Amino acid sequence: MFHLGLIINPLAGLGGSVALKGSDGVAEQALALGAEPRAAQRTRLALEQLLPLKERIEFLSFSGAMGADLLEQMGFRHRLLGEPHAGPTTAIDTQLAVEQLQEAGCALILFAGGDGTARDICAAVREGQPVLGIPAGVKIHSGVYAISPKAAGELARQLLDGGLVRLGVGEVRDLDEQALREGRVSARWYGELSVPEPGQYMQHVKQAGVESEELVLNDLADWLRDSWEADVRYVFGPGSTMHGLAQSLGLETTLLGVDVIENGEVLALDVGEKQLFALVAAHPAMLLVTAIGGQGHIIGRGNQQISPRVLRSIGLDRLRVIASKRKLETLQGRPMLVDSGDPQLDESFPEVVRVWAGYKEELLYPVGYAGAEQLKPDATEGEF
Repeated sequence: MFHLGLIINPLAGLGGSVALKGSDGVAEQALALGAEPRAAQRTRLALEQLLPLKERIEFLSFSGAMGADLLEQMGFRHRLLGEPHAGPTTAIDTQLAVEQLQEAGCALILFAGGDGTARDICAAVREGQPVLGIPAGVKIHSGVYAISPKAAGELARQLLDGGLVRLGVGEVRDLDEQALREGRVSARWYGELSVPEPGQYMQHVKQAGVESEELVLNDLADWLRDSWEADVRYVFGPGSTMHGLAQSLGLETTLLGVDVIENGEVLALDVGEKQLFALVAAHPAMLLVTAIGGQGHIIGRGNQQISPRVLRSIGLDRLRVIASKRKLETLQGRPMLVDSGDPQLDESFPEVVRVWAGYKEELLYPVGYAGAEQLKPDATEGEF
């Protein structure tokens, strides 16, 4: 089951049809002038793209016009996390909703609104939490919205289907609506949000549109050189992808072992579970692994040294998968798999994992656990 968060700003877009140049602070006036709410209808256009997958989705949302009414009408499974205060919804309602959705562990938060709503999201969201805007406001200057409601739904569907979805950064900008009503244009930058976008083949191509693994690893090595965290121990999992990455960094590591790098130098080679735990138990660390091509395991196949206690010590939020887009495509949309030997830990993995696929190129990809019947891979063994 894939958990999506949904926040609808019921007042978004009210001011447009009655020439109020926006909706911030003038919702009651817009309604008095005959404006009709349109945020729910815009959200419906997005969610229609997810109807074929509705048996795999549980929405987390809020009562009434903030989400529950529409989800009920469309037949989506949903769970309520709360309700807005009495009266018209406010920025505080949106911000509280964001906080609750993050605590619930949503893989992606969909929100419908305009630039004012994006500002409210930005004020409450944690760094790195994926969000995606469904355009429903009067003015859309922020780069956190899909180009249309349908496009937002299609991108969410692509993520659920294991398609190539890049995690980018979108700016939150808003115009001063009062100044706009007075004939002055005054825009302001409010922050940035992590936003999924289609992950096309944009680089790493040698010829005939075929991605080069060598170029991918070289670019990833450049990114790592530029971003090593000082005194952090980087645990390199086994496999040819990780070995190739180490070679691109000028490091001699083992092909089938687990190695530890610190400050750009090899700290330990081919470690066992006990040694690895001792190295990370009381020290900040980062875990880099690859997926078995065609099968998709990232934990529990060939890397049992990375035990449940090692994973808990490092932290699941400090795990990154190293994989080219070509390797991801060998999974044919199936999720990556974890089989740590601890079912509770497996179930606690995030629903999407971050995949480093090029220089400063981070993708999102679904994760399942081996105990889930619907996620069983083909019996064929793949390559690291």
